[in-house]
Amino acid sequence: MLRKPEDRASEKGIEIHMANAPRPLVAGNWKMHALGEAGDALARGIVERWQAMGRQDVDVALCPPATLLGRVGRLLEGSGLLLGAQDCHWEAEGAHTGDISAPMLADAGCRVVILGHSERRQSHGETDEEVAAKTRAAHAAGLKAIVCVGESKAARDAGQTATVVETQLAASLPKGVSAANTAIAYEPIWAIGSGRTPDMDEIGAVHARIRTLLANAFGASEAFSVLYGGSVAPANAAEIMTLDEVNGVLVGGASLDAGAFCEIIESCG
Repeated sequence: MLRKPEDRASEKGIEIHMANAPRPLVAGNWKMHALGEAGDALARGIVERWQAMGRQDVDVALCPPATLLGRVGRLLEGSGLLLGAQDCHWEAEGAHTGDISAPMLADAGCRVVILGHSERRQSHGETDEEVAAKTRAAHAAGLKAIVCVGESKAARDAGQTATVVETQLAASLPKGVSAANTAIAYEPIWAIGSGRTPDMDEIGAVHARIRTLLANAFGASEAFSVLYGGSVAPANAAEIMTLDEVNGVLVGGASLDAGAFCEIIESCG
């Protein structure tokens, strides 16, 4: 497990080198948007633009609502784009009405799953411990977990960003985490859907801190995908991706526009 905030003193002086950084990862979180035909049109538009790009140096995942996983998955076949989900239960099966297990997602063709998004933490009361249990379940099913962390506006204004992120990360990542099965997404809650983003120094500092924590817990932190999320758009994606500590983005609203989403992909790598 990651060290708790009280252990921070022992982590000072660690340098993170990004020479072995993975390929950029761009994940589109459609949230609770799109019915069948609209979802088909969006997926087709992204696939067409993606294939026209001819990019081989960026990983891209589309995470539609669960009702669209089957039909979007079929449209992605052979495209090189990955199918992802927005959540999973921590049990493989059982009496959990309305929930979807990680094995079910894998069976539907998913390769990745977003876990611990602030909208789940806030609206559904998800705890760090539940996120860790879901992450274990995702790993067991062969899925890559994109684990989200981020502070509220009140925490940011109180100067508690680092403490919140460290605490969430420490409790949300189970044993067995590796760069192959886990990515981290820093999403400041106050920036999501607001059109506002932290300045580049703030983003860089939080991402560097996340990599230091990963290095202490799991080693080789440069191999992890650490994404930024929170009002990512074509206008700011390129600048965000210039930061050494950032090697991907988790995109919300802009992922619902094929042109905008593919502009963001073009800015990566």
